[in-house]
Amino acid sequence: MSDIAQLCAAIASNHPAISIINGHLIDPANHIDQPLDIHLQQGKILAIGKAPDDFIPRQVIDAKGLIVCPGLIDLRFRLGQYGYETRGSIARETKAAVAGGITTLCCPPDTVPIIDNAAMVKLIRLKAEAEGLTKIYTLSALTQQLNGEKLSEMCELKDAGCVGTSNALRPIKSTLVMRRALEYAASHNITVFIQAFDPWLSDGCAHEGAVSTRLGLAGIPVSAETIAIARDLQLIELTGAKVHFCQLSSAKAVQLIQHAQQSGLAVTADVTAHHLHLTEMDIADFDSNCHVIPPLRTQRDLTALRQGLSSGVITSIVSDHQPHSSDAKLAPFAATEPGISAVETLLPLALKMLDEQNMSLSDIIASLTNQPAKILGIKEGALSIGSDADICIFDPKEYWRVDREKLLSYGHNTPFHNWELKGKVNYTIKAGEVVFP
Repeated sequence: MSDIAQLCAAIASNHPAISIINGHLIDPANHIDQPLDIHLQQGKILAIGKAPDDFIPRQVIDAKGLIVCPGLIDLRFRLGQYGYETRGSIARETKAAVAGGITTLCCPPDTVPIIDNAAMVKLIRLKAEAEGLTKIYTLSALTQQLNGEKLSEMCELKDAGCVGTSNALRPIKSTLVMRRALEYAASHNITVFIQAFDPWLSDGCAHEGAVSTRLGLAGIPVSAETIAIARDLQLIELTGAKVHFCQLSSAKAVQLIQHAQQSGLAVTADVTAHHLHLTEMDIADFDSNCHVIPPLRTQRDLTALRQGLSSGVITSIVSDHQPHSSDAKLAPFAATEPGISAVETLLPLALKMLDEQNMSLSDIIASLTNQPAKILGIKEGALSIGSDADICIFDPKEYWRVDREKLLSYGHNTPFHNWELKGKVNYTIKAGEVVFP
C-alpha cells in the first residue's frame, strides 16, 4: 500500500462515515428546523437530507425523538482549578464538556501562566490537540500580566490564534489605559471581552441588599457593574471598538446594553446559566456553592436577564465553568472561592427557558451555537455542507437528577445538586468522531 493510501486509510479510520437518521435537525445559522437526516464523512458534513448514492456509512445513529444540532460553544470555560491548568485537568474538564454536548470552548487569559505571550497560546493549543475532545480557543491578556498598566501585544497574540482580548477580573488602573487598549483593539479588529465591575465598589461577596445585610455579608452593589459599563460605553463610542460584555447580572446593566445597541455601538453581551435561575435568596443558608462573581442578585434582576435574552439584547448563555476542590468551598461563605462547576448543566438549564420564558428551542440553541461563534469570529456553530462535523444530539424531554458526586468534572461545586433537569445529551461528535459517550 502506498504512503498516500495508508494516509487515506488512517483518516477514514479516525473519522468513519456516519449517518444520523430520524432526528429533528435544528441549525439556527442555516434556518433549519425540521426532521432531516445528516451524513458525515472524513470529519466533515457531507450531506443533509438524502445521502449521496455512493455513500456507505460505517455507523448509523438512530436519533428518533432526539434533537440534532451543532456542537455547543461555551464562551467562558476554565480548563482546571485556577493555577492548575495541566494536561490532566484539560483532559478531565473537556471530558465533562463533551458530556454536556459542548465541542468548542473559550478560555479566559487568567491561567497560570497568564496568556500574554504567543508561547502560552501555543502551549494550550498543543495540550488541547493532544486530548482531542474539544476545540479550545483562547482570549489574550489585555494588559501585560493582567496588571492593568501596560498593554499587551494584542496583534501578535491575535496572529498566534487568540480570538479576542480581556483583562478577566483584574482592574484596569486608569481610564486612559482603557482608552488606549480599546483604540489598539479597534485598529486591529480585535474584540475586547469585558467583565464590567468597579473594583473599589466590589469588595464584597454577595449582592448588596436585604439578604446580605441580614446575613452579615459584605455586599456588592449593582452600581459596581453599571458604573463600569457606563464608563466603558463612553470609551467605546469614542474609539469605535468592538466589545463583548461578559456575565451581565442586573436589570440596569441590561438597560444600558440595550440603549447602546440601539445607538449603534458594536456591543454584545452574555449571561451565565445560573444567573437565569438563582437569586440572592439562594445564599440564605450560607450555601457557598452559590458564591459567584458577579453575585446572584434579586428576582427583578433575574427577570430582566431572562427578558434580555428573549429579546436579543443578550445573545449568548455561558457556563462560566470554574471547577474547585471541595476544600475551596468549606470555609465561611466570604472566604470561599467563587465559582460553579457548570459545564454539565449548561444545556438543561438553558432549556428551562422553553417553559419559563416561552422561548423557542431554535432561539435557545442559537444562544449556545451560532451566536457565540459570531462573537468569537470563528467558523463553528453551524451544520453547513463541508464544515467540521461538530454535532450535539440530545433528548429534550428526558429528565435526570443532578448528582454532584457523578459529575465528570474535577469540581463538584454545584448549587444544582438534586435538581431535576430536563434535557440529556445522548451523543457528542467532534470533527466526525463520536467523543461521547
